[in-house]
Amino acid sequence: MTPPVTTRGASMNVHGPRGHARALIIGSGIAGLTTALELGDCTVVTRSDLGDGSSRWAQGGIAAALGEGDAPDRHAADTLTVSSGLSVPAIVEMITAAAPERVRWLQELGAELDLDGDGTLALGREAGHSDRRIVHAGGDATGAAVMQALVAAVRERPDITVLEHRHVRDLVRANGRVVGVTAAGPGGEPEVLFADAVVLATGGIGRVYARTTNPVEATGDGLAMALRAGAVIRDPEFVQFHPTALDATPDPLPLLTEALRGEGAHLVDADGRRYLVGEHPDAELAPRDVVARANWRQRRRGPIYLDARLIGDDFPTRFPTVFRATMAAGIDPRTQPIPTTPAQHYHIGGIRTDGHGRTSVTGLFACGEAASVGLHGANRLASNSLVEGLVMGVRVADAIGQQRVRAIDPAHLEVPAPTGTPPTGMASPGPVRDADAVADAIARLRELMWEHGGLLRHADGLRSALQDVDRLTSVLERDAVGRNLGVVAGVVLRAALARRGSRGGHHRIDHPDTEPGPGRHTLVQRDDIPHLPLAGSAVLDGRDDRHEVAS
Repeated sequence: MTPPVTTRGASMNVHGPRGHARALIIGSGIAGLTTALELGDCTVVTRSDLGDGSSRWAQGGIAAALGEGDAPDRHAADTLTVSSGLSVPAIVEMITAAAPERVRWLQELGAELDLDGDGTLALGREAGHSDRRIVHAGGDATGAAVMQALVAAVRERPDITVLEHRHVRDLVRANGRVVGVTAAGPGGEPEVLFADAVVLATGGIGRVYARTTNPVEATGDGLAMALRAGAVIRDPEFVQFHPTALDATPDPLPLLTEALRGEGAHLVDADGRRYLVGEHPDAELAPRDVVARANWRQRRRGPIYLDARLIGDDFPTRFPTVFRATMAAGIDPRTQPIPTTPAQHYHIGGIRTDGHGRTSVTGLFACGEAASVGLHGANRLASNSLVEGLVMGVRVADAIGQQRVRAIDPAHLEVPAPTGTPPTGMASPGPVRDADAVADAIARLRELMWEHGGLLRHADGLRSALQDVDRLTSVLERDAVGRNLGVVAGVVLRAALARRGSRGGHHRIDHPDTEPGPGRHTLVQRDDIPHLPLAGSAVLDGRDDRHEVAS
């Protein structure tokens, strides 16, 4: 039964199948749609069109031990090596063991994966992998091909309801558990959707950085909402910067897939010198964090390029996405080196979950990039993100199917007020002035994060950025996206300041060495208050956070 809704004087519509869903899946990327297909009898809520988001943009592939001589334990070993000591071994072993079956499931679903001449899956190699185990589709269009199959399958399922163009704003709670969400409908009207479980599959935080490969939807909504609801966030300081994006004007920046380097492309300076030779034994195929930092430093000295001319006339068919992007920028990669820059690409940290996607708040689940299940540790191995979504979607669905459902107590219902509601006694400054001020504040925040919360960090810069972000808060709070970006920026900066050492995707210039002792996690949580002032978040560094795969 759907309870009555009251929320600090705001009128809100109750929406959804019969006003109450078995599960609300927020986000429609690979993790969210896999969860929906495995669970059934659920509602998918997506901010734009079904299937939009970072998964569709993925040029890399899906890592799975499918080749002759390869095995899941080899895949697991590579993952653990790259993770810099912070992956959870049981989680790594579980996901890498399940990876081959999930690739076969995609084929059964109709995903057209790339094949060799003998009809077997074509397997590529990327940085950090000891074997050729990367499955692609359409050359460098893996994400688009996989999402096409997933979206088609969801559309065919009458037991899956899809609500498009709804921006979920906050989580609704009752008696300490999550029972639904508030959202802005297609026309901006406030809505409340109730469910027995809520799954945050909202993707990453890329839009908090001035240079990113992430689409406009990657504003950290899930992380911010979970934090406001009392969930634990783990290791938010670990942010992966892709070494090679096209150094051009589009926002987001077009990605230059790692597979180019896997096929022999080199990184060079303006004189054609391969500056990574001698810096790491694997040169351009070193782990992403190593290559990205080298590119950052070299780019400060002058332009850098990805020289992929050896691919030659096969470029348009083997890497059609990259070819279209470079040609649009006036660069023919068959005959010219490609201007390159590092760019934010993936958030390694996220909402802490167990091996079935359960968060620290009852009724709330998370999977995909929004979550931190323990696979990536301090640094993500290339092409491990899509497979994580495929595996964890199944496990989240299984956990929801087994949970006990309790009736919602209307007397204890907590429904957050719509974003932007001015405090009592204060008038709104007006929509036009608000929009300009918020846009300026977001642009300033993104530059601060790129300069001080990016690849190379220092305590002085982190503290300065934190002070500036805190000063922007009053403006950012006027807008749902701005509010979430402000929360995410504050959490990343504080966690980066707390970790006094360098590891994986977090590098401190003032603490360049890895912190001594066993790998520890940064855990972030907040007091249960209606709105989260950035100064109110707490960072607890050095807490042990081991957990095993839930049975």
